[in-house]
Amino acid sequence: MPLVSALAVLALAACAVATAADPAAIPPAAPLGFILTDSKGQAYPLAQHKGKVVLLVNVASKCGLTPQYKALQALHEKYQAQGLVVIGIPANNFGGQEPGSDAEIQTFCSTTYNVTFPVLAKVSVKGADITPLYDWLTTKSAKPGAIGWNFAKFLVGRDGALSDRFDPQVAPDAPELVKAIERALAAKP
Repeated sequence: MPLVSALAVLALAACAVATAADPAAIPPAAPLGFILTDSKGQAYPLAQHKGKVVLLVNVASKCGLTPQYKALQALHEKYQAQGLVVIGIPANNFGGQEPGSDAEIQTFCSTTYNVTFPVLAKVSVKGADITPLYDWLTTKSAKPGAIGWNFAKFLVGRDGALSDRFDPQVAPDAPELVKAIERALAAKP
């Protein structure tokens, strides 16, 4: 066996052993394969929502679009029983519009907009410190492209695949978003 072939076989074997020893080394191929952190610092595996429709939204408390929290809460209340999970993911990437701590963000959301859907720990949705979920969403998903501002929305179907993406200016109660949610909820898992 030529030396190059032998080295290739050894390299493949080493990768297989490393992957078998550490399944986490395999990057997730869908949004629900990622683990985020909740506002209390605990792991928040998105896989816990398998079979549900998930709306991921990068949120901010001091943005002109912040009033979208009200319509996000309304979506949550209207469709939760049918299987919709709205998840707020705070980010401070745009104009420093989410400067607070995770505890301050929780207080703001619950007291200002009576938010009861999960609002997780603050992450970065762009740049060198981008969180792996948003790196995947913006570069490897079926709907790639940089996040333009706060309140970009990613809709994950019951099958765990990214089904749609909506710009920040698309309100949570916009007909195109509501129709996409209803279509996703009607689909079989």
